[in-house]
Amino acid sequence: MSEFEKQYEELLNFLKFEDFSILTKRIIDLTLDTEDINYYKKTNDLLIWLDHNENNVDAKKVKYQEILSDLHQTLISKPILEKKVLVSTSNLQKSYGSSSFGLGPIDMELRQGEILGLVGENGNGKTTLLRCLCGELFATSGKINYHFNFKDDYHLRTKLVYIPQRTETWYGSMFENLQFTATNYGYKPEENELVVELIIARLGLRKFRNHSWKSLSSGYKMRFELARMLLRKPEILLIDEPLANLDILAQQTVLEDFRSIAKSPFRPIGIVLSSQQLYEVEKTSDQVIFLKQGKQKNLHEKASQENEVVVANNLVIEFESSLTQGELGTIFENLNMISLQFNGGTYIVNFPDTVSVYDFMQLAISHKIPLQYFRNISNSTRRFFVS
Repeated sequence: MSEFEKQYEELLNFLKFEDFSILTKRIIDLTLDTEDINYYKKTNDLLIWLDHNENNVDAKKVKYQEILSDLHQTLISKPILEKKVLVSTSNLQKSYGSSSFGLGPIDMELRQGEILGLVGENGNGKTTLLRCLCGELFATSGKINYHFNFKDDYHLRTKLVYIPQRTETWYGSMFENLQFTATNYGYKPEENELVVELIIARLGLRKFRNHSWKSLSSGYKMRFELARMLLRKPEILLIDEPLANLDILAQQTVLEDFRSIAKSPFRPIGIVLSSQQLYEVEKTSDQVIFLKQGKQKNLHEKASQENEVVVANNLVIEFESSLTQGELGTIFENLNMISLQFNGGTYIVNFPDTVSVYDFMQLAISHKIPLQYFRNISNSTRRFFVS
């Protein structure tokens, strides 16, 4: 089954379980994949119809099924792109004269359809790396290789878009600004308004179309910037702290949007995003880079210091319990515990690779350990945050 067929099956399940919100977004994605103005019109007509028939479930199912079938018939024969490398770095380093901070060396590779998450504490180089990748900063040494065609630096910046955490003020209405952007990047007059309507609906901005910059929350300002950048049809999106001003539900929605946009079978792009929301980013990203004092750390490398919890292949559990460290240590001796640390309100316990998470759960149950929370962080960069 092709990548498109798998996605189409997923959409049919959304329809079956009446998950209309995400289904509408995915239909917009497929519509943009067609690059056909006739489908732009059909989907916009659907959006207008939904505005007045939101609660008519049976009629909605019929409408969705019709447009899904049409899109499937059109896209099934469209070639699916092979996922090529977009950007890679080799021994990339950036220093600031007499400053003690330095970024690198960084070795990374990003392909079409991939999301790369940058995590680490504040001041450890995430924004510096993003600004190097987009060309705002020049590396002190090492190389950045872009594996797609561009004419000059200006054309490169069109294909490689950076959205900073704090965006610039704009004037007028959101819709007018997006129409202006579409005009600048080659959309024909007859498709301009249609595409802008689709993009704002895709990003949940439909009801804010006539709002100004001052009347939008910081989260919606970020979505506006994303809409504007997507109109440029970039190869790579570089986004600095997109989750910073969003509640947990909005974070999950935005990350799912990123993933769907990146993994289009016909228009895949690469996304690099930085965030403090470690677990949310890890669930969405295809790869994660952890930066500590500017240095890149890999998840499965062996501990470089005796007090580091990170040991390749070990089972590492983060949990909360009302028992004391001494009481827990006595119990965990049954599983040949390597270390037990108390870290900012939670415990981190480290077991040999012969111990599984099921062994931990069975031990906790048999000894009636009160657990308010636990998570297996053996394959999480959370391990690097442990002192």
